[in-house]
Amino acid sequence: MENTAKLIFEGKEYEFPIVVGTENEKAINIEKLRALTGLITLDSGYKNTGSCKSAITFLDGEKGILRYRGYNIEELAAKAEFLEVAYLLIFGELPTAEEYDDFKKTIHKYTLVHEDMRHIMDGFPRSAHPMGVLASATSALTAFNPVPVNVHCPKHVYQAVCKAIAKVTIIASWVYRKREGLPLNYYDNSKGYIENILRLFFEIPTEEYKINPTIVSALNKLLILHGDHEQNCSTSTVRLVGSSEAGLFASISSGVSALWGRLHGGANQAVIEMLEEIHKDGGDVDKFINKAKDKNDPFRLMGFGHRVYKNFDPRAKIIKVAADEVLNALGIDDPILGIAKHLEKVALEDEYFKARNLYPNVDFYSGIIYKALGMHLEMFTVLFAIGRLPGWIAQWKEMRQGGEPIGRPRQIYVGATERPFVELNKR
Repeated sequence: MENTAKLIFEGKEYEFPIVVGTENEKAINIEKLRALTGLITLDSGYKNTGSCKSAITFLDGEKGILRYRGYNIEELAAKAEFLEVAYLLIFGELPTAEEYDDFKKTIHKYTLVHEDMRHIMDGFPRSAHPMGVLASATSALTAFNPVPVNVHCPKHVYQAVCKAIAKVTIIASWVYRKREGLPLNYYDNSKGYIENILRLFFEIPTEEYKINPTIVSALNKLLILHGDHEQNCSTSTVRLVGSSEAGLFASISSGVSALWGRLHGGANQAVIEMLEEIHKDGGDVDKFINKAKDKNDPFRLMGFGHRVYKNFDPRAKIIKVAADEVLNALGIDDPILGIAKHLEKVALEDEYFKARNLYPNVDFYSGIIYKALGMHLEMFTVLFAIGRLPGWIAQWKEMRQGGEPIGRPRQIYVGATERPFVELNKR
């Protein structure tokens, strides 16, 4: 088998090595392309460009496979706790009982946030978008943790990891509490991580908060499914920012900003907005199904299909069951969620959607769950950020400890050629 790729340019032949991953993925190594030929590649959106070698997440979009460190996502979602998966993503192996106990205790140790952060939170108007507040507040944590992480010291890295998980989780809940006009809440070290997220967001001082185990299970699965997803927009942003040796909180903040976008983490919000649009129009699902089929109609179904998964989203199969369990457990009679279930049924049975692999994806079902929990639309992506946090940390750690060079893409310039300066009075 050839282990090189040949390029012929201006009569000269060049050979470039083929890199093969552990799952037999193949890539042409073009690191010396410009030096040898004077050429660069043009790949808008980096759809065919491997920016790094990574041992964290394997994704096969054609076969619908997602694995973290070799473990199938289906098995992790069924058997693991979110913080176990976080440890796996960041440190490479599932923790032993002793390691897991220490990991949780160390996270608990850092759950208190500096009181001055409350004053920073007070500076944002209630109308501010939660993701903007989360990005700003996460970046502000750098001011309270000014010493750079020594990426070559395991102890220093471990403490930084636990600190980031603890403090960003608390800040995310404060974003919600402030928006809702509720007093800020604190972590309860006697309870689990998922139980604490529910408490931090929803518990109010005037009454007992009862934690529903079905909700705990669903949220645990949902956060695991969001844990990492290879080199997506926000993860690539974290690695690129971190490659300049920017700090961990600054790099996480950049990931939050990238996740904010409607085409990335904001997709689950877009799902509910679409369902509300259908409801306001009278709730005729078939009408909007026909609009989606019409090539001349600008309407598009949100939460269906996936730019990476070509047959099905393995995460959607898992979270569909959890979404059904949540709706049954809460007994919610919400016309918006009713439209969602109707739309899901039609899309799964209609030959038009089946032929085009336009199946409901993880964003469709996560939006339904967040809506059922009573979350405001603009908070959906904040929950997504909590789930993706371990993945960002893992990717940042891998990039820094791997000694990757600073990211510096090139471009093809298409602007004006050289021209003389014209004095102001002559323009």
